[in-house]
Amino acid sequence: MAELIRHTVAAFLTANVRDPRVGFVTVTAVEVSRDLTHARIRVSVMGTDAEKAQTLEGLASVARFLRAQLAHELRLRTSPELRFELDRGLEHAQRIDTVLKQLKEPPG
Repeated sequence: MAELIRHTVAAFLTANVRDPRVGFVTVTAVEVSRDLTHARIRVSVMGTDAEKAQTLEGLASVARFLRAQLAHELRLRTSPELRFELDRGLEHAQRIDTVLKQLKEPPG
């Protein structure tokens, strides 16, 4: 179910969101509660911290509409409540890569 939700949300965000706060967003993961009442959607967003915060605000504002879309497209009796969170995994990996490159460089 999580993968179906991830795919549906990603397709919706690329095609249907007209909120200017929502920039380039990649849905990286979805975690669904056992009873399917809640879904935590992890997203990767490019930009400054302020732009990321704006994007999360935009996503929160479309969450209700998106929830209705999920119920319709996936033919769910009850659709999970959606909560968007930043996935900072890519940023963390880039920071580690930078540190490793600095360690490899000879001093001087």
